[in-house]
Amino acid sequence: MSRIGGLPDELLIKILSYLPTKVAVSTSILSKQWKLLWMWLPKIEYITIYSKPTLREFIDKNLPLHRAPVIESLRFKLNCNQTKPEYIKRWIEIAVSRHVRELEITYFWENRNIFPSSFYTCKSLVILKLEDVTLMDVPPSMVCLPSLKTLKLESVTYVNDESLQRLLSICPVLEDLSVRLCHSYDDDDNDMEEFSIIVPSLQRLSLSIDDDYQDLDRYVINTPCLKYFKLKDRNDSGHDCEIKNMPILKEAYVDVVSASLKSVVGSITSVKRLTLCSENLNEENDDDADYGDGFVFKELEHLNLCVSKKHWSNLLTQLLNDVPILRVLDISYLDDHGLSKHNQLVRWKQPISVPECLLSSLQIFKWSGYTGKRQDRDIAVYILKNARCLKTATILAQPSLVPKLDMIKELKFSSRASTTCELLFD
Repeated sequence: MSRIGGLPDELLIKILSYLPTKVAVSTSILSKQWKLLWMWLPKIEYITIYSKPTLREFIDKNLPLHRAPVIESLRFKLNCNQTKPEYIKRWIEIAVSRHVRELEITYFWENRNIFPSSFYTCKSLVILKLEDVTLMDVPPSMVCLPSLKTLKLESVTYVNDESLQRLLSICPVLEDLSVRLCHSYDDDDNDMEEFSIIVPSLQRLSLSIDDDYQDLDRYVINTPCLKYFKLKDRNDSGHDCEIKNMPILKEAYVDVVSASLKSVVGSITSVKRLTLCSENLNEENDDDADYGDGFVFKELEHLNLCVSKKHWSNLLTQLLNDVPILRVLDISYLDDHGLSKHNQLVRWKQPISVPECLLSSLQIFKWSGYTGKRQDRDIAVYILKNARCLKTATILAQPSLVPKLDMIKELKFSSRASTTCELLFD
């Protein structure tokens, strides 16, 4: 301890900054020198799972006395009946006065405002992450978050349909936005019926709409500078979506019901990488394509297609015809998507003519979760038979569904258009 105690305070503070706040605070008992060192930490987190009045009292006593001229990061994760919104509001006000750069709040108290007016004019804030909070109306004028570049909104309650866009409208340099909408069972009327995401500066957008978000009728996305787009819309309520063109988009992850897919495809045709999962909800028109005609993915080189939904093979047929320079085709189950009980019930309808990508560009073909059943076999054999430029084909089997040896024999001896294609199994 004497050796460490001989170090300058600036270095000791830097060492403490690598520790959890709770541990750093505990060093105050070591000696007189250490007593107040933690109060210079630029990064602070207060986390508790249960109601603890002592934590609230500790924050209330020490945060106003914190000595760091700039709070680089302040994190509250509280699930406390003892911590009323008024306390949170006061702590945020202190953070704003200390030029906070990153603020993260997880705190649930239904329909109560926790943001002081000074929050909406914070010039220093760069990163804001909110979870389980209620977003009340943004003040109507003279407000701006001029430095905010990253905004994450997880299970936030919005008091009306305009709340989200009002917040976004005061963020002139916002680049990265993540929004997850899920139903609050504490208030059955809390779901927005309509919402808009209109941000000219935005470069990355992740939007997730849970299937229990019940009252949604429509949403609009207008983000002309977007480079990355992730959309998980599993809500099957039949809502409309309007997505404006994203001319410089390079990568997209789309997991939607087919009704939404038709509105999405036209805006993402500039992508180089696409991950796609779509479910056909119209059982009377199973033979229809999942998205409209006339779309061509002129820049698409890497396609990852999810096979967990019924009629995914029809989507594959259409995509093969619309991706003329595709180099990598990856067929798999995405994220937590499991094996569909339906995905083998439909016989694959191969393209009328061999797609251009198979004749001139496809080099890598990978299939994770291959079952060896008729539809899988027909698709794999077709691609091997027609992909002239194929360098590697990797087949990863579902071991519980097909004898691996039979699968290997079946594909190994099928004809291949590429004489240099290496066929790999696992």
